[in-house]
Amino acid sequence: MLAALRSLTLVWPGLPWLWLRGSMAGLVLATAFAITLDVAIVTTFIWPGLVELPLTIGCWTAAGLVWLASTVSALAAFPAALASPSPAEVDPLFIRARDAYLARDWLTAEIRLREVLDASPTDGEAQLLLGTLLRRVGRLEEARAALEKLAASDSGIPWRQAIAAEQRRVAAARKDGSGSSATLSLADEPPAEATAREESGPNRAAA
Repeated sequence: MLAALRSLTLVWPGLPWLWLRGSMAGLVLATAFAITLDVAIVTTFIWPGLVELPLTIGCWTAAGLVWLASTVSALAAFPAALASPSPAEVDPLFIRARDAYLARDWLTAEIRLREVLDASPTDGEAQLLLGTLLRRVGRLEEARAALEKLAASDSGIPWRQAIAAEQRRVAAARKDGSGSSATLSLADEPPAEATAREESGPNRAAA
């Protein structure tokens, strides 16, 4: 069933990469096709005298060629489904990352979190903890980008309050102009991801 739904994205040029991967190139292609098709429809059925017939034919030809080329291209390199490992595979990695984080072993925690995200790219809890870690070590731009990406994805829905809290902390640290001092001053805060887990997320940390 899911495979059939994914295949429906082939109907619109660029949609496989836009919908399944959030690709900017997919967005550009989908938008260009929409504009071309709209112009062809308007000049054919709504205002047929608006432009010369050759231009209308050209619009339909361009729309058809774009659709054909993008469909063939997508069929040849269709985005694979994102990995969905079982909790038994991912949870031990996350627990080790969390333990390193709580011990303030930032390097080990980051390595373990990236291992989790390599195995499960849609793990919102791991993404949030990584964003928090980046903020604590003073890598504020990376933290901001990671939190914005999470907030814009479905993976961030269970953690929206904690994401917003972290984004405020990052903004405050950037305003102060010193990531390292912000890290030290916030070192005794309860981790944002633990608060979010208590509010709405799975009780993974207790494993």
